[in-house]
Amino acid sequence: MREMPRIYLGKIPLHWCDRCHVPVLAGRCGCGAEARPVPVTPPGDARPAFEDDIAHINRVYRDHFGSPLLPDGHIVLLNKVPSEDRMDEIILGGAVVGAVRYLPGEDRWEPLPRPCACMLMKPQKRYVIADDGAIPSISEGASLLAPGLVRIDPSVAAGDEVFIMDRSGGCIGVGRARVDAAAAAQMERGVVVRTRKNLPSDCVPAPAGWDLAVEANAAVLAAYEEASVQFVREVAAEHPLPLTVSYSGGKDSLATLLVVLKAVGNVPLIFADTGLEFPETYENVREVAECYGLDVVRIREEGAFFEALEREGPPAVDLRWCCRVCKLHPVSRLIEREWGECLSFIGQRKYESVRRWQSSKVWRNAQVKNQVSAAPIQQWTAMHVWLYLFRERAPYNRLYRRRLDRIGCFMCPSSDIATLRMIEAEYPELWRMWREHLEAWREKEGLPAEWVSAAGWRRRGGRDEADSYN
Repeated sequence: MREMPRIYLGKIPLHWCDRCHVPVLAGRCGCGAEARPVPVTPPGDARPAFEDDIAHINRVYRDHFGSPLLPDGHIVLLNKVPSEDRMDEIILGGAVVGAVRYLPGEDRWEPLPRPCACMLMKPQKRYVIADDGAIPSISEGASLLAPGLVRIDPSVAAGDEVFIMDRSGGCIGVGRARVDAAAAAQMERGVVVRTRKNLPSDCVPAPAGWDLAVEANAAVLAAYEEASVQFVREVAAEHPLPLTVSYSGGKDSLATLLVVLKAVGNVPLIFADTGLEFPETYENVREVAECYGLDVVRIREEGAFFEALEREGPPAVDLRWCCRVCKLHPVSRLIEREWGECLSFIGQRKYESVRRWQSSKVWRNAQVKNQVSAAPIQQWTAMHVWLYLFRERAPYNRLYRRRLDRIGCFMCPSSDIATLRMIEAEYPELWRMWREHLEAWREKEGLPAEWVSAAGWRRRGGRDEADSYN
């Protein structure tokens, strides 16, 4: 599998306190102890792992190695990294202890452990035992060769991820089996396991909770909040227009709303209802409005998406006409009707994408010329957002607790295939409706069945309209 390029979107502030056993977004913890950097893959926009995330990871590791990876009561983070489809690094005890990767061609999740995973689990299958004489070279990254093999678990197949153990049960490396157990037993030379090289990472596991993490980051959160509040006040003074917050039901727009409330008081929420939202998102919009006593100015143009679908075909990662049709143009008409012009605070963050990293913090959208947009949390990482929401006891969308890391339309083409497969299983009625529309376009255009079944509709080879939105 080809290696994906790293994407650098700014300095990664993620550190770990070995005294409190929590993530810290500065070089020193609130307890006074020095915090060490966590060596995550860029862009490094790590987020909390919720119960369903942890259960999923443990299921993947248990199925493959016969043992779960993550113990109860520990803070676990996930860091999405560039991959063919979806891959998350797993952080515990200040170390990347492994990863899980979705293989769309096989419709399965694969565990990718690090050697320090053996501090948390003992593999019951898919392991090999190396001779003492092979340990020094394997520890330096060399592959396990047939002469150095003592034993291979019978369940090992070619291509499997395996642990490389010594005779006493200690882990000396991880890698991918080049042959199955039966073939390895007959080999006199050649590579049995191709060892995977990993950056050294100290794992110091111990139980801890998110309340302690919030306390450990109190000074950081206060500083980021203060800077964002000041930004809101300055932009509002520079643009004396009616104030609004663009609210999507996601974590970033919720954090933005909280900052705006503290800076200028209550403002109305603009909710662009595409008609393709999750039920939980509608619920969250209602809950947030009730919690903070806010007006919701909703725009929903019935039928607009499906009328465009008949002409354009389904939206794709590289042809997102849906944003223009379902959000931008309707919002522009809404603003014209309600205020004529307005200043909207938007939950945009530079760590989300290259396009947002390149964006200014204040801009006029080419598609919504009567709206000045401003991003108060542009410099925040996902961990800043989550710790802030935890601190404020804010009513975030419960979809995040169900393994979704971004909130949008249920069939958004920007979602990875792993997420779409999960949504298909969790929301069969929504997905059945979407599949009917996909099949209708496939038949109209004479496309192969795989265009639907393998999610080929997500890419069209066009120019992404979103590139010119800011």
